[in-house]
Amino acid sequence: MRNAILLHGKPGEKEYYDPAFPSPSNYHWFPWLQKQLLVKDIKADTPEVPLAFDPQYELWVTEVERFDITEDTLLVGHSCGGGFWVRYLSEHPDLHVGKVILVAPSLGKNWDKRNFFDFTIDPQLVSRCKELIILYSDNDSPFILDAVKILENTLKGAVLKEFHGLGHFTHSDMKKAEFPELLAECLN
Repeated sequence: MRNAILLHGKPGEKEYYDPAFPSPSNYHWFPWLQKQLLVKDIKADTPEVPLAFDPQYELWVTEVERFDITEDTLLVGHSCGGGFWVRYLSEHPDLHVGKVILVAPSLGKNWDKRNFFDFTIDPQLVSRCKELIILYSDNDSPFILDAVKILENTLKGAVLKEFHGLGHFTHSDMKKAEFPELLAECLN
């Protein structure tokens, strides 16, 4: 059985502590995607990173390493979670994985006071993935679009797929919890 690890991004601190909001791994399209993969017999885990509003790389590593990461593992990361996968795979050059899908990947900005993104992108990273796909929207924030450009220029062989008008692929931007285009990429 294949497995998948679906990694959330960095919520705001108010959202993180607000009991009215779901936890980061249970928000946006994550629960829907997890269920869709499970019914296709793909074990899908959604780690919940503590204190995700203030990303600390070691905490993220601890959470993802609770799960098997093999050459058949599908890795999906949204925003900071996408940037995390780029760093993690860059820092583990012997690791070969299945498909990697980065959704609106972030490489940090002014909030990165803990140097979460203080690393060098491995330009050979794509060669250790069955495929690396970057999904982004034309109306996302400039720092996400800048990160996409950096990844495009560094990760030769990555496949970029542009969407129109979906912002940061959050519930408030998409107005729904389903993300069928992402599911299709996961299953393709």
